[in-house]
Amino acid sequence: MQIAPSKKIYFLSDFHLGVPTAEASLSREKKIVAFLDQIKTDAAVIFIVGDLFDFWYEYKHVVPKGYVRILGKLAEITDSGIPIHFFVGNHDMWMKDYFQKELNIPVYFEPVSFEFNGKKFFIGHGDGLGPGDKGYKFMKKIFRNKICQWAFGILPPAIGIGVANYFSRKSRAQAGTTDEKFLGEDKEWLIIYCKEILQQQHYDFFIFGHRHLPINFNLPQSSLYINLGDWLKYYSYAVFDGTNLELKYYK
Repeated sequence: MQIAPSKKIYFLSDFHLGVPTAEASLSREKKIVAFLDQIKTDAAVIFIVGDLFDFWYEYKHVVPKGYVRILGKLAEITDSGIPIHFFVGNHDMWMKDYFQKELNIPVYFEPVSFEFNGKKFFIGHGDGLGPGDKGYKFMKKIFRNKICQWAFGILPPAIGIGVANYFSRKSRAQAGTTDEKFLGEDKEWLIIYCKEILQQQHYDFFIFGHRHLPINFNLPQSSLYINLGDWLKYYSYAVFDGTNLELKYYK
């Protein structure tokens, strides 16, 4: 895809709407909607790279309550002809077809490559990639299992969503402040993963979320890794102007 000189591509992730309180989540949701209103004037494409919600599960006839502002804004943007791509994260992996049918937004469950203006992008949420984190990788296989998803789906929503919210909070408490520190080139799993991919195929840009820390890191072969940070603390995002990819912060 070739984007027009006046257009840009935006990347953002990790809104975690729903936490820590309903009031704080609503305030953050309004800020995100204001940002989307701002960028729709020059956006050629928008990528939301996972964990839009702190928890999301689509029952056959039920979706989680709330989020009408963000969902309405996404529908407005796609209705205007601006494509949005969504990657599921580890907190909203149980998506089915609601986004595709209601919002006209394709949903991706694994990293995907794109090409814009001759530049190759490798994009994904980032959970479970690279070495380490074997416990989560095991749990991810369980969560992605169709039988396990069906079993969860037979629980009444009031019980199922309550249980999921409990484990979501517990997971965040266990993470502590780890996400706030850059661990170094040899310990950042996604940097190691990017280097492994580069040994097989060249990409100009690697873009991930999940890490909750804005990172701009130069890789071998003139490649660049950007982690998008989050909209809980940093309000960070990346923008591609047709030539360069830059990490920015919303004020």
